[in-house]
Amino acid sequence: MSKFQFKQFAVEQDRCAMKIGTDGVLLGAWAPLGNNPYSILDIGTGTGIIALMLAQRSHAEQIDALEIDEDAYEQSVDNFENSPWSDRLFCFHAGLDEFVEEPEDEYDIIVSNPPFYTEDYKTENDQRDLARFADAMPFEDLIEAADLLLSENGIFSVIIPFKEEEKFIALAREFELYPIKITRVKGTPTTEIKRSLLAFSRNKNTVLPEDVLVIETKRHAYTPDYIALTEKFYLKM
Repeated sequence: MSKFQFKQFAVEQDRCAMKIGTDGVLLGAWAPLGNNPYSILDIGTGTGIIALMLAQRSHAEQIDALEIDEDAYEQSVDNFENSPWSDRLFCFHAGLDEFVEEPEDEYDIIVSNPPFYTEDYKTENDQRDLARFADAMPFEDLIEAADLLLSENGIFSVIIPFKEEEKFIALAREFELYPIKITRVKGTPTTEIKRSLLAFSRNKNTVLPEDVLVIETKRHAYTPDYIALTEKFYLKM
């Protein structure tokens, strides 16, 4: 399915190695926007899905996205131009290392659904490998960039494998970025926790809200929590 229709926008994904998945939608719907952002940055935007969701959820005037893969970059540009928020969305065709060399702006919200397959094997598809393997964008580089680009009251949000959560939080602490909200995600009530949604800021939070989000009770029977999070986006929710 090359076109994915949401309630307020559509996303073409035929040229992207990484198709729209639950992770991106979760982050786009979950990322805290309580600081009333003026500017947003989506690092490794792929189809542009998270940037588009944040355009729908916020009044941010400047929503920038970053994509290194040429096909994905062109696709996200098309998706932005065909959305109701084309005047607020802009994609840079660059890697993170290039982008942070001469930072023009600070951002109130930074989000990333980073590539995180750290296993040693590669597939035959270089484009998909680039999108999926962490050596394309190590966590250290991502956190360092967030520290450099985040405004004083900014919020940095990611979705990562649960098994990487402790390491990621420890790395962020080295850059004086502290967790302000954690949601751990499991597919069903009986399965293991698979993902961690993490939000960070420069201010240490004395009370750290933590919760668990279960997606389904059984196949296609979504939980009230998951429906509440995503119903503004999914057509069939």
